[in-house]
Amino acid sequence: MISMMPTQLRVAVVQFAPKVCDLTQVRLKTTSQLFSRLKPRSVDLLCLPEMVFSGYVFPDTAAITPYLEHPYTGPTSTFCAELARSLECFVAAGYPEKLESHEHAPPLGGDNLSFHQPRIGANSAVMYGPTGERVGAYRKTNLYKLDLPWAVPGSGFTTMTLPHPLGPTTLAICNDLNVQDPAVWESLDEGPYELARYCIRSGTRLLINEDTDEMEPSWEVLKYWAMRLNPLWATIQKATHETEKEPGECKIPDELLVVVCNRFGNEGGSRFAGSSVLMSLRRGSGRPRLLHMMGQREEGIGLWTANMAVQ
Repeated sequence: MISMMPTQLRVAVVQFAPKVCDLTQVRLKTTSQLFSRLKPRSVDLLCLPEMVFSGYVFPDTAAITPYLEHPYTGPTSTFCAELARSLECFVAAGYPEKLESHEHAPPLGGDNLSFHQPRIGANSAVMYGPTGERVGAYRKTNLYKLDLPWAVPGSGFTTMTLPHPLGPTTLAICNDLNVQDPAVWESLDEGPYELARYCIRSGTRLLINEDTDEMEPSWEVLKYWAMRLNPLWATIQKATHETEKEPGECKIPDELLVVVCNRFGNEGGSRFAGSSVLMSLRRGSGRPRLLHMMGQREEGIGLWTANMAVQ
């Protein structure tokens, strides 16, 4: 039997309502809030939502082009690097990435005029470490309908091997909880559960999902997030086939922590749900465990602590 030593992960989740064309004000406001409450080494991880400084609703490529950012020197990356260095912690945030010309994709076409422009960006996330170094990046794999006019999908999920207390960490963005076309959601038993199964195969211990989810009310969106990760907490009978380990795969952790960092507010006819959350998913337990959450319209920083088991 493998003995496990408990430890604590300290998480800060920033939830607010970003506004288009207001990058400078949002950055200053966020920075002011963070430094008024957080001190160096007071948290291990700080999370910000999907496309945190640009807003999310853009009808086409032309509309989002002024907000596309360079992945290393753009305002979100610069902000995260500086904040991570100042607080001596890991910082993750989402942003609209400007792609190199060879990565562009042709228009999707069809009857919708929004689909008649080349796709030149990606819905991306970046993570910086305590010394301000870039430790990981990810491009959203399963695009939402609002991403389709301008974004190129990523090539798949990836996991970063980070130091204690984070461990193997996977970044995901909002609609990654759903299935990719042409796959179709079949049922609670069958899924398919692409992200959950990836977390099992990769030995993920911490899943960070940067979100801009529109569902309401709070308990409905929490249920939605948890159900899309069903194999990570399903009863033993349902989870058995999910935990069969292939040669060379990582050891499957008994518990996985999930941080969902969502925005709130109204933008372009969409209303976002807030309700950022920290959940513990334990294999075979039969139910997810809610550790902490924020309200639908709560602006500020959630400071949360969770126990993690370490070999």
